[in-house]
Amino acid sequence: MPDFTPQFITITGASENNLKDVTLRIPKGRLTVFTGVSGSGKSSVVFDTIAVESQRQLNETFTWFVRNRLPKYERPHAESLEDLSPAIVVDQRPIGGHSRSTVGTMTDIHPVMRVLFSRHGTPSAGPATAYSFNDPSGMCPECDGLGRTVRPDWDRILDPDRTLADGAVRFPPFAAGTWQGQSYTNSADLDPHTPVGRFTAAEREFLMRGRPGSKVTVSGSGGTWTTDYEGLATRFERLYLKRDLSAMSQKTRDLVREYLVEGPCPLCDGARLNAAALATRINGLGIADCARMQITDLITALADIDDPVAGPVARAAVTALERIDAIGLGYLSLDRETATLSGGEGQRLKTVRHLGSSLTGMTYIFDEPSVGLHPRDVGRLGDLLLRLRDKGNTVLVVEHDPDVIALADHVVDMGPRAGAGGGRVVFEGTPDELAASGTVTGRCLRRRTTLKEDVRQAGGGLWVKGADRHNLRDVTVEFATGVLTVVTGVAGSGKSTLVREFTAAHADAVVVDQSSIGISGRSTPATYLGIMDTVRKVFARGTGADAGLFSFNSAGACGTCEGRGIILTDLAFMDPVTTACHDCEGRRFKDEVLRLTVDGNSIADVLAMTADEALAAFEDKGVRRRLRALRDVGLTYLTLGQPLSTLSGGERQRIKLATRLHRSGAVYVLDEPTTGLHMSDVHGLLGLLDRLVDAGNTVVVVEHNLDVVAHADRIIDLGPDGGRAGGRVIFEGTPRELLEVRDSFTAAHLRRATA
Repeated sequence: MPDFTPQFITITGASENNLKDVTLRIPKGRLTVFTGVSGSGKSSVVFDTIAVESQRQLNETFTWFVRNRLPKYERPHAESLEDLSPAIVVDQRPIGGHSRSTVGTMTDIHPVMRVLFSRHGTPSAGPATAYSFNDPSGMCPECDGLGRTVRPDWDRILDPDRTLADGAVRFPPFAAGTWQGQSYTNSADLDPHTPVGRFTAAEREFLMRGRPGSKVTVSGSGGTWTTDYEGLATRFERLYLKRDLSAMSQKTRDLVREYLVEGPCPLCDGARLNAAALATRINGLGIADCARMQITDLITALADIDDPVAGPVARAAVTALERIDAIGLGYLSLDRETATLSGGEGQRLKTVRHLGSSLTGMTYIFDEPSVGLHPRDVGRLGDLLLRLRDKGNTVLVVEHDPDVIALADHVVDMGPRAGAGGGRVVFEGTPDELAASGTVTGRCLRRRTTLKEDVRQAGGGLWVKGADRHNLRDVTVEFATGVLTVVTGVAGSGKSTLVREFTAAHADAVVVDQSSIGISGRSTPATYLGIMDTVRKVFARGTGADAGLFSFNSAGACGTCEGRGIILTDLAFMDPVTTACHDCEGRRFKDEVLRLTVDGNSIADVLAMTADEALAAFEDKGVRRRLRALRDVGLTYLTLGQPLSTLSGGERQRIKLATRLHRSGAVYVLDEPTTGLHMSDVHGLLGLLDRLVDAGNTVVVVEHNLDVVAHADRIIDLGPDGGRAGGRVIFEGTPRELLEVRDSFTAAHLRRATA
């Protein structure tokens, strides 16, 4: 029979976001990489068009009852999309997760371990749930399965050398003189003039916990009264530990936190489980012992289990663990909280979850999977992508990394510029053809990395001494001042931990990390940069109207769309529909506000200006300084009123950076600032870093990008590998000197890039 299987995903007339009537044929069963400068339209094609329509149509196959409980997707702006397959999206968002989310739970290996111990461990604690720290039958009763407790710091709250009358209770709300403090100074069972440290055991117990029926007389503004005595510990726990801190004022929360200490649970010693679960053993190991082991060691331990019943379960766990080890994360442990993982570690764990699937004919969509990866680890990521493809799937990747681009069967380059200047397909073909093309991406692929020869000399040094957190091995290192320092090393080598120790020791450092900027449909570059207040004041002075009228979140908002500029129509069981507001035509403001102008521009006209246009229109020094910062990070094409929710990951990272560029003589710490940046944008970032240093600042960057590494004045390279095999400084010096180091993965890749 002839094969009628569609060979392409076909997009016709796509106009989502900045796309300009894009028509594409994407080969199925192949690895296709989408490239282009930040904001060129890559994500609009892959995520906002293909992924959304695939998920929307898949949801249509379910009953109305089920569909009403699923996320609703609006039909993308395109004439047609044909021959789609079900899409699995692996996005760039950090794993995050709460304190109950671990590597073991995220990868579904911990449930397998629970089954193994319930069937093969002795003495048995019962069914698999009895080994779960997220189930009441298995969790530690003291810490509720968290592994740690927050307790009052009694060494701080009580001064044993003082008497109750003389201020032994140092927690201000309970101090001598307060009506609560009188409970202790006025009690007939306690001597207020004896140092607390000399109390008998019975007196200490009464002070902390009281005794049923005990009374005490206290006085206050309302007079004198007799009340039940409440022990110091009992009262503190009732008022501050058994209540939601978020319900208290910020001042109270800050005060209470000064008198709390967090540490491993004293009952389970951080193991999270109850005594019955912890008592179960397999070959001398408990389930908590297995969770603490490095994955490479756990593979060896489980491989020895050959019991007829437990053997298949152990082999299933080993297979999943070997996948994690194969992508270079064998140094992790199953009890590692997901919130502590780096971006690169989280990205690879999200990817490896799909390798065990036997599904074929799927479309896997990845958003810059190389983010946070050392060049050594990018090769392992590439192997994962190719394995997914070779199982009969279509793999679509939005990416800037040359090594990932080189793996593609097909490349789609978007451009030619960002924002309104982008949204077109400027190239389709193979990686070699792209490298020979005249597009911005093609020119960057032909450019070689060059070493910085004329390095700056340090003006002094800031030290980290004896750092031993996580896998750091008593690290002592000097961070040079007045220069650009790049901290490098493979994933798990200790980079982030070292830099966190550095920022903890130098609390005044300006830190720009990978955390989200907190976006919404109402947040814009103007509001995020903090210039809207000034803009509103300018309009208020120029028109004589109240400043609140010039806010689409306040009195000036269009009454129909409430300042959103759009109308979202919820069609119950059907897909929602978004249309521009017919009253304000998407401009967000009332007509009477739009009629008020300054220099011929309404407030909506100002919000429609690009940063470049606004620089020419405003004279206010504060506004101009912030707009220049936007120019410094290469975002002058953004309009002041564009919703931040429409920005790409790289654009969001840079706009956050722009808000921090306002100091001199400071220490800047940047965590992978090239995240989301096209190769051409990286050179703009290097110019920005140079300007920061030349202005008298010290700049420390955690980075894998070899262009940034080669541009450093000083490099601190950690390793040689991850986990137990890392945690040491293996090199300090200039980029040129790094080339001579033979046991550094960074050096090996830098030699290749500069050859």
